[in-house]
Amino acid sequence: MRRVGFLCDEPFYFVDELNMTHFLHAMLRVTDPDATIAFFGLLGLREVRRFDVEAGRFTLIFLACPGQEGVAEVELTYNWPDAGAAPQTYDVGRNFGHLAFRVEDIYATCQCLVDAGHIIHRPPRDGHMAFVKSPDGISIELLQDGHLPPAEPWASMPNIGSW
Repeated sequence: MRRVGFLCDEPFYFVDELNMTHFLHAMLRVTDPDATIAFFGLLGLREVRRFDVEAGRFTLIFLACPGQEGVAEVELTYNWPDAGAAPQTYDVGRNFGHLAFRVEDIYATCQCLVDAGHIIHRPPRDGHMAFVKSPDGISIELLQDGHLPPAEPWASMPNIGSW
């Protein structure tokens, strides 16, 4: 068994590699679950399970790419509003960067998102990387599987807003 060292202030801690944890999911708080599920559906993610928690007044919705169920998922948390109240909104903290997805054809994926009414904030000018935002303002990085040559109209498009 190999030992891996981590420096957490002091002293230097060793963790047995066998006991390392595994990434399960990233959680996003959302204001409109249906819009968010539709957005991630454009990227190929599908709902794999859902839990309504009456006592806590929230719903957990897990999404995954095909074949990634239980491996790497996105958890959507919807906190139920009080009767007659608007859904709670959230600011994206700067300590959260983005979610990243590898796509088969970045140009086709971006066009699908544009056709559905989403803004490509950082177009794939290089044929490799683009950024879009979810309905709740979460930055999503799209990375081309392999590399495509630059192509119009993407190659000449400017950035729009922040990403």
